Amino acid sequence: MNSVAAEYHARPWRVFAATSVGVVAVFLGISGLTVALPTVTRELNASAAQSTWILLGYMLITTALILVFGRLADLVGRRPLYLGGLAAFTAATGLCALAPSAGWLIVFRMLQGVGAAAVVTNNTALLTDVFAPHDLGRALGWNATVAAVAQVAGPVVGGAATSVLGWRGLFLVCLPIGLLALVSSVLVIPARHGRRGSETFDLAGSVLSAAVLTAVVLALTPAATRVPGLPWLPWLFVVAAAVSAAAFVAVQARRRHPLVDLRLFRNRGIALVFVAVVINAVATYAVTLLVSLYGQVVSGISAAAAGVLVVPVAVGTVVAAAAAGSLVPRYSPRALTATGMSLCAFGLLGLTVTLSDTGAAPASTAPFLFLLGCGVGLFMTPSTSALMLAAPAARRGIANGLRSALQNVGYLLSTALVLTVVTAGLGDGARRAAYSGTLGALGPAESARFAGNLRVAGLVLTAVVAVGVVVCLAFPRGPAVPDPADRPLETLSS
Repeated sequence: MNSVAAEYHARPWRVFAATSVGVVAVFLGISGLTVALPTVTRELNASAAQSTWILLGYMLITTALILVFGRLADLVGRRPLYLGGLAAFTAATGLCALAPSAGWLIVFRMLQGVGAAAVVTNNTALLTDVFAPHDLGRALGWNATVAAVAQVAGPVVGGAATSVLGWRGLFLVCLPIGLLALVSSVLVIPARHGRRGSETFDLAGSVLSAAVLTAVVLALTPAATRVPGLPWLPWLFVVAAAVSAAAFVAVQARRRHPLVDLRLFRNRGIALVFVAVVINAVATYAVTLLVSLYGQVVSGISAAAAGVLVVPVAVGTVVAAAAAGSLVPRYSPRALTATGMSLCAFGLLGLTVTLSDTGAAPASTAPFLFLLGCGVGLFMTPSTSALMLAAPAARRGIANGLRSALQNVGYLLSTALVLTVVTAGLGDGARRAAYSGTLGALGPAESARFAGNLRVAGLVLTAVVAVGVVVCLAFPRGPAVPDPADRPLETLSS
């Protein structure tokens, strides 16, 4: 083992600690704004479409660039791209705090998304580099746990910061966290030398993957792209998404060095994990947004109180993820992931039932949100471990990078889906009032319609996660076991 490799393997948990701070900064930035959105909308006088893109712009850019930056990292090195991403994210965070208008905030949020994509992609790849194979699954499981906890803690931090410092306070809180992540990463992540000079960057695949995601988001959020006289525009985006997806698959199949290694999907177990990851993300991610809108728009509570409402999700996630670590060696991924998805389904159904037209007793959502968090935590660890063990050693970094990308696709689709459902049937004025938390001023009829839409969104998410239970039950029956590193990907058992 050369000196660089020895240095890496001597300090894996220090690298984990440093990159975890980066994960916290990124996920606070993405989820913390959900509870601050009404305040942002009011103070910046944002339109309904602008409010939508304040959330979706960041997520779309991040998701579209994850695979691109993952490929670039293989070519130019992970450390410089990761550190560059942290620097860009931190600088954009400061700009967000200074944004003079909704339009500029959207631009700065998209710049944040560029940096976040480099962080998210290289975070898992750096861990794959530094951890020994027998510790990799555990490290990635904890990494996913840190991301999940930061994601659900974001609304708490965002709500508290907004109540005390205004909406800009969220970015002021994230700024020193980003700086800490940058400094610690510079200190503990050593440079690695050498690059794969024979490999090329898949520009066509990168453009097509971004086109697919953009078209899907535009198709799912017609309110954000509404053009008078063009009611068929969302269907045009559906067609564009389908054509782009077909072209992407065709291009990847012919590339010697593709953006996405489609051979991974030939393994039935790996393919099912990918599908389950997307479904779980779609069904659970936007629950925070759903609860925040219910609390602030229907119940009329403050941003800080809305943030506290989702604390049970974080608690449940931590408890279940910690327990799952000891359960993974004893039970099959099929049993654990299906149980986790089932808990999510019961939590979502119970949450939906508690949402009333008057917003009465929002605290009654707590037990169901805790159940949902337990489901997420119980699903997350065994699914990640199963993927890492099923993938060949030489493909584990690629497999986990693709898992991260697909999870972010789920986050993006979840947000777009919920925003579309909860504002369905509302006029432009009512949609803006809903985003700003002032819908009650328009009368009880509009509030009741919005509350009904929230329940419909909850039922839609419940139906999505029910499909996820079926997918998990299709997992291979036996325990997850590693495939030999020298075994060709095409011959992996299904």
